[in-house]
Amino acid sequence: MIRMEQRTLGRTGRDVSVVGQGTWQLGGDWGEVRETDAFAVLDAAVESGVTFFDTADVYGDGRSEQLIGRYRKDRPDADILVATKMGRRADQIPENYVLDNFRAWNDRSRTNLGVDTLDLVQLHCPPTSVYSSDAVYDALDTLVAEQRIAAYAVSVETCAEALTAIARPGVASVQIILNPFRLKPLDEVLPRAAEAGVGIIARVPLASGLLSGKYTADTVFAPEDHRTYNRHGEAFDQGETFSGVDYATGVAAAAEFAGLVPEGATPAQTALRWIIQQPGVTSVIPGARSVHQARDNAAAAALPPLPQSTLDAIGELYDRRIRAEVHARW
Repeated sequence: MIRMEQRTLGRTGRDVSVVGQGTWQLGGDWGEVRETDAFAVLDAAVESGVTFFDTADVYGDGRSEQLIGRYRKDRPDADILVATKMGRRADQIPENYVLDNFRAWNDRSRTNLGVDTLDLVQLHCPPTSVYSSDAVYDALDTLVAEQRIAAYAVSVETCAEALTAIARPGVASVQIILNPFRLKPLDEVLPRAAEAGVGIIARVPLASGLLSGKYTADTVFAPEDHRTYNRHGEAFDQGETFSGVDYATGVAAAAEFAGLVPEGATPAQTALRWIIQQPGVTSVIPGARSVHQARDNAAAAALPPLPQSTLDAIGELYDRRIRAEVHARW
């Protein structure tokens, strides 16, 4: 088993690997994944040094949590912190974010994961006003006091939401979209989190696969893949799919990004290495649908830091291709 660099996940006080394992793919929202293949992906991640899994009650309507629960039962020797999320299975109105619902959602996740106490529970991109509600944080504190959860956190869509959550003393970490095509969190969120001792979990690190360099303008995704049905934000926030970047623009930018990749690395590994070395980042959580992907993702942690010339080139590419496109669209 490989030993990977560990960093403290904010106010949880627990260490996690700098590359974690995102498990949205295992729920089925990226196309069908067989159970045996899912277990093989988790095993490959652990053997590669991953000690952090991220899931949610809505991934495959609980399938991802159930797979992780069965995997942990079969591998009691694997020292893994599992973060799940709650809230997206209900109507997205602030009135649903109350203690009784939290308990019910929590009970379901504890059953799925096969534990009495969840390591970390994150509010799953709730309505913006939820981040400012004293009653919501009181309810989360109650879950901790009842030993249903060890710690709580948030997953956000916007930098403003992240900054609101960071100011709350009980919030252990913030999960936010961050990758070479999504740089805004670098300005305020990461520095503020570091000052407050709040962990940062970087999600959508490969811009839904764009930064792998494998896709072209002619690539067709399966109908059940969110990269088909949510390309323009039809089902949920557009930022979750290709980081909110127009697909054609993203493909062109990804081709340029591939030209910046150092020898011995892949475009995906370079994107992950870029995230790892951003000050304030605790862990990055790429997904994987194969053993090969899981191992390659984990290997990014062992790459040497990108030189300043490469960092500057990535920033220039973002300004010229991505920032210009997003500003023009909005």
